[in-house]
Amino acid sequence: MGGPGAAPLTLGTAGHIDHGKTALVRALTGVDTDRLEEEKRRGISIALGYAPLELPSGRRLSVVDVPGHERFVRTMVAGATGIDLFLMVVAADDGVMPQTREHAAVLRGLGVRDGVVAVTKCDVAEPRREELRAFFGEDVPLVACSSRTGAGLDALRGALDDVVARLASRPGAGEPVLHVDRAFSVHGAGTVVTGTLWSGTIGRGDTLRLLPAGRDVRVRGVQVHDEARDRVPAGQRVAVNLAGVGVDEVARGDVLAGTALSPAHILDVALDTRIEHGTRVTVHHGTRESPARVAWLGGRFHQLRCEAPLIAARGDRLVVRSIAPPDTLGGGIVLDPAARKHGPSRDVLVRLERLERGEEPEPAHTPDASSGHSTADVAVECPLDDGALALEARLRAAGTHAPLLADVDAAAFAALREHGRAERVGRLAFHAEAVAEVERRVRAIVAAEGQVTLARLRDELQTSRKFAQALLEHLDAKRVTRRLPDDARVLRGRAG
Repeated sequence: MGGPGAAPLTLGTAGHIDHGKTALVRALTGVDTDRLEEEKRRGISIALGYAPLELPSGRRLSVVDVPGHERFVRTMVAGATGIDLFLMVVAADDGVMPQTREHAAVLRGLGVRDGVVAVTKCDVAEPRREELRAFFGEDVPLVACSSRTGAGLDALRGALDDVVARLASRPGAGEPVLHVDRAFSVHGAGTVVTGTLWSGTIGRGDTLRLLPAGRDVRVRGVQVHDEARDRVPAGQRVAVNLAGVGVDEVARGDVLAGTALSPAHILDVALDTRIEHGTRVTVHHGTRESPARVAWLGGRFHQLRCEAPLIAARGDRLVVRSIAPPDTLGGGIVLDPAARKHGPSRDVLVRLERLERGEEPEPAHTPDASSGHSTADVAVECPLDDGALALEARLRAAGTHAPLLADVDAAAFAALREHGRAERVGRLAFHAEAVAEVERRVRAIVAAEGQVTLARLRDELQTSRKFAQALLEHLDAKRVTRRLPDDARVLRGRAG
């Protein structure tokens, strides 16, 4: 089955609220993953929790325990994106419930097909086996258990061992990629970030890139479940102590990587469900998310035009959710993580089919006049001209002190927007990376202080009230923030 030296894997919980995910993890591992005072007071999981699980074979798994409440599906998706197998928890007295269904849809979208269904509370009710088999199919093991009495826990560990034995480990070669889900400060050590290591290895002394900021950071130390290591391979939860970066300069959604990845606003993808052209959605990738507009390219191929940059690699999985009402539409595979904006054509379909098969694409195509979209949809396949490049340099240099739209070349600005490199913020012209950085800082301030005011953002950015107000109103319009009666802002979905 693979003993203690076998390659690491990550297990993610899933299931409806109050079906006993956290209690089951505690019974299996001895670790209470509800670490927040609010979680203990309310009796529900709010944030992601983590624990090590040792199986009978000696194989050790990293466990990510996710919230079950419908309000925290975004958090669940962030935790599920790095897992190798699932532990779906269904209470015997309730059976399949709404978040059972949505969490299962998220797992399907991420391509996580292997796992075990734990039917909890078997001491108070008989499992609804026919219902569960109809929903999960015949191939997924069902194990009845009770966290309160301990019944079935050994059988559950054995079932997990059987599933783990047939799974391949994540690639240890290649560049490291870690999607950050927590950032905090430790007295005497400084900034620490945690996440699931998707690929490669991370060790003390490494120099990595922190994205989307694009700055180099040095690894001071690495831990796996509170144990210090010199170097750790992919497939497990990792805590990384970073030198030379403040805790306010990194947040959930950031990525530690080598030099191969870069932020991008436009991705060509293959989705497992057809989404209508022009639909506005939320795209979840790694621990990051962004509103996006969908362009249908034909068949299962789509282009996602994101408002905030994602940091993806070819072959990564992502999840697409509707904005209103919030619901999981499906998932898919990234084919081109840094695409240019284009419409459908025969050449586009040929190129994407090659990418989906794992082949290298042909050189960039010429737009097909027979496609169902105007040439305006595909005109940006051409490189940016000197005027647009000059404007991009100007906007980069301006940072948050952006020029008025009236003071920039309209055609050059339009070209930059088509390439996802510029954004209109009220009457101002911003570089897209500057807006993304402001959003990251706003999220970090709200996470640390509960809200952000205009004056607080003005001081944070060292800019004027005019620029800070325009940026906050822009984030309100993007539904990143919500304005309170006193003009402070909180993140959407948070109680105000």
